[in-house]
This record gives sequence, C-alpha cells and structure tokens, in this order.
Amino acid sequence: MESFKALLIEERDGKVSSGFVQMGEGQLDAGNVTIKVAYSSINYKDALAATGAGKIIRRFPCVGGIDLSGTVIESGDARFKPGDSVIATSFDIGVAHHGGYAEIAQVPGEWVVPLPDGLTLYDAMALGTAGFTAALGIVRMEENGLRPSKGPVIVTGATGGVGSLAVDMLARSGYHVVALTGKESEADYLRSVGAAEVLLRQSLDLSKIRPLDRARWAGAVDNLGGDVLAWIASTMEQGGTIASIGLAASMSLNTTVAPFILRGVSLLGVDSGYIREPYRSGVWQRLAGDLRPPHLAAMSRRIPFDDLPAAFGDYIAGRAKGRVVVEIGGG
Repeated sequence: MESFKALLIEERDGKVSSGFVQMGEGQLDAGNVTIKVAYSSINYKDALAATGAGKIIRRFPCVGGIDLSGTVIESGDARFKPGDSVIATSFDIGVAHHGGYAEIAQVPGEWVVPLPDGLTLYDAMALGTAGFTAALGIVRMEENGLRPSKGPVIVTGATGGVGSLAVDMLARSGYHVVALTGKESEADYLRSVGAAEVLLRQSLDLSKIRPLDRARWAGAVDNLGGDVLAWIASTMEQGGTIASIGLAASMSLNTTVAPFILRGVSLLGVDSGYIREPYRSGVWQRLAGDLRPPHLAAMSRRIPFDDLPAAFGDYIAGRAKGRVVVEIGGG
C-alpha cells in the first residue's frame, strides 16, 4: 500500500493542532476492514477536535473525522468483501481511532454498515452522524408513541446539521414542525426545508422558567441543552416526548420533576455513538427510505479535502448551516 494523505491532530506542549501529513500502512489503527475513503463530513465535534476548542480527542495523535463512506479494499469480516460500498460512523472513529479525514481507513467490522440501496456514498456523508442522530431521535420518539396527530414538534438549534435534517425528516413524515433558532436571517431557509413555523430564541424569557408552563409540544428534538431544554420540558403536552441530542448551549439542566410526574413527559437520551447492530443498520435503512430528507441536496455542499482546515472556523463561531461533505477520494 502506498502512502496516503491524512489530517492528523496532534498535541504538543498542551496545545492541539492539526495538519496534513503522509501516512503509511504501518500507521493504520487495528481493524479487520480496510476502506478507501470516498467522502467524510464536518460535524461540530470534528471542529472542536481539530482546533482544540473542545477536549474531544482521547488519544494523540489521531486522524480526525468521525464519519466516512467508501469502498472496501480488504476485509477479514465475512460480511464485507472488496468492492463493497460501506459507511462507518461514531464509536471511537476520529477521537480515539484514526478517522475519516484520510484517504485510507481501517476499522473493526462491527463499526461498519453496508451502504443501503437508495443512497450514494456522497448522500451517506451529507447525512453522516448528524443525519443518523436526527433519525435515531425520531425513531426513539416514535417508539415512545409520538405521531403527527399528537401535535407540534419543536426542533432547537434548527439551522445546524442535526437540526436542519430533523426539521426536514419530521416535515416529510407529516409533523407540524416548529424550528427554534437564534438566527432571524435564516427563517426563510428553515421554512424551505420544512418548518411550518419559526420561533426566535430571543423571544423566550429564559430567566423565568416555570415548573409547568402552557403546554405546547407533543415532541421535541433538542440540540442545545441548558435553559432551553428546561423551558421545553415545562411546555410539553401531556405524554410528550423529548429527544435530548446535543449541548450546543450548555450541558447543564436546571429543571423540576413536575413535567415528568404531572404530565408524563419522557426525556430520551439519544447517543448515536455506540448503538450497535441490527439497530444501527435499521436506522440507516430508514434514512434511505421513509426518513430520507427531501431537501438533502439543498442543505448540503461539498468541499475538496485541501479546503477542510479552513472550514472549521465557521463551526466554532456558530456560523455553520446545513451539512458540509468533504471529498476525500470521491466516487
């Protein structure tokens, strides 16, 4: 195997930095499936890791990128053979195991999912961990009884990758979706991907959150945490369901038990990182079918591998919108 290009994240004297390097086969991490990477993507977590803005990396040095799609080169797992199109996301990829920001990746077979019929390798990364997480949250809420007939669903952090995709998927499934955002300028964008209403975060008085407020939501996909999640809990309908997905605002939650014991509200933790088979493939099948976002192409764009380092700043500054697909080898 010839040397290959990778974006390596390193730590020197307590400072984290990342840059392109050439790596060889002997530097690949342990794994029984070797993949020629076609595409990766950028998630907020990737930007935190590559810039050192967040303590994401658990082992240095580490190739970044928690998502990848590509073609199998070699496999010691009977489920995969050379030439198969596959997806690998989450687990330790890009944080404690060399990830998708490389032309070659090697991972354990249990982290790999066959590319479902109906998705291209590009589509898979336009979805990526963000799409998988949004879909997992929706599936979990459906399992808890959420249906379009129950009432509106609010999505917070709605212009981000997970938020945009959740809005699109829920709208396709027939839900009345309310998009909560702090970006008034993005109201038209949110309506274009399916939001029936746009609610501005600055219109909320989060300094006075009641234990129980006026019931408004049958479901909620929360990407923010903190006071917004506390407010959502207090405004859920009887039997409402919240999927807690992110902590872009805060990892704290200062609330009361009132919504849970007086309205029967369910707070579902959604961890896309370690969901295993067959559940993982099942969610990907939904993403290729009834949960495929109809506006996926419009909310995603591709950049060449060389442009990756310059793209992280928008995520750290909160300027990112939709999904960015990184073209590693194409296909």
